[in-house]
Amino acid sequence: MSTFPVLVAMDLEGVLVPEVWIAVAEATGIPELRLTTRDISDYDALMKHRMGILRQHGLKLADIQRVIAGMAPLPGALEYMAWLCERYQNVILSDTFYEFASPFMRKLGWPVLFCNSLQVDADGMVANYRMRISDGKRHAVLSLKNLNFRVIAMGDSYNDTAMLHEADLGILFRPPAKVREQFPQYPVAEDYGTVQEYIERFAAS
Repeated sequence: MSTFPVLVAMDLEGVLVPEVWIAVAEATGIPELRLTTRDISDYDALMKHRMGILRQHGLKLADIQRVIAGMAPLPGALEYMAWLCERYQNVILSDTFYEFASPFMRKLGWPVLFCNSLQVDADGMVANYRMRISDGKRHAVLSLKNLNFRVIAMGDSYNDTAMLHEADLGILFRPPAKVREQFPQYPVAEDYGTVQEYIERFAAS
């Protein structure tokens, strides 16, 4: 067994909480907002598409935050996080924004979160977004490995596969069929119990 500690790095949406933009699409009746990184791998193109739709319909940041405030973690996520925090270091690596994520972090017990920021104009409209660093999830995993952590990474979408590749163990959590088919090298978990089994098996190796 390795003497280096295990650290679990996880995506947020689709892994611990529902997809925000899908919830916003359902709340507003705007189906174009349903597209996520499961559908479009180019994150910049996806965000420009979203911001254009928000402007077109006059939706402000506060409108999105109201939807998020009513959302709950995925079933079983709180129990999984309680189990994880008792046993292993962990961090959430997400392409979401701090302006969106705070209600979720409160409900999840304030785990460590690395994500991005929104730029909001004087009218409260989302004007732009600022990535902390390009390809931030992959860079975070590489940095954690340089600190001598054994890193497990878990995600569900195209934008997670770079961090899964760099991790000592990458796990796809409930991925769409096309992601599963394009990245068959990663084990798949459909529930948190399976994730726990993967983690424990890796930690014991």
